[in-house]
Amino acid sequence: MDTADRVREHTDQEVNQRIDSRMAERIREYAQADPAALSARMAELDREWDVERLLETNASMLAFTGLALGVLRDRRWLLLPSIVLPFLFQHAIQGWCPPLPVLRRMGFRTREEIDREKYALKMLRGDFEIPTGLPRAEAALRAIYA
Repeated sequence: MDTADRVREHTDQEVNQRIDSRMAERIREYAQADPAALSARMAELDREWDVERLLETNASMLAFTGLALGVLRDRRWLLLPSIVLPFLFQHAIQGWCPPLPVLRRMGFRTREEIDREKYALKMLRGDFEIPTGLPRAEAALRAIYA
């Protein structure tokens, strides 16, 4: 199972549904947008930090800070990396760690979720053929979940 699936599996279904609903709303809003607006949104998505990147950055920052303070100030600061690093390891193995539910509730998405939105926007922009018989946004939404 890949990381995106593990994160979604360990996320409350209500939170997953809220993240998916927000994405669907954005796709419906952009269904009538011009190609320049779609390209601008895709550029924003390229810059969006996924939950994995945020977890890795925060864990390494906290571990480094604890190590530096432990060496320079007080050895008790060494407890910080000894707490943070096992959480990072747990996330690498299981796809879950204590900060993950908080970050997901804040709306941080997996790279796969971000890429789904980008793919739908590419369909709306005309990069791919959209099946006839459905509104453009609905066809794009069906394609990303197929």
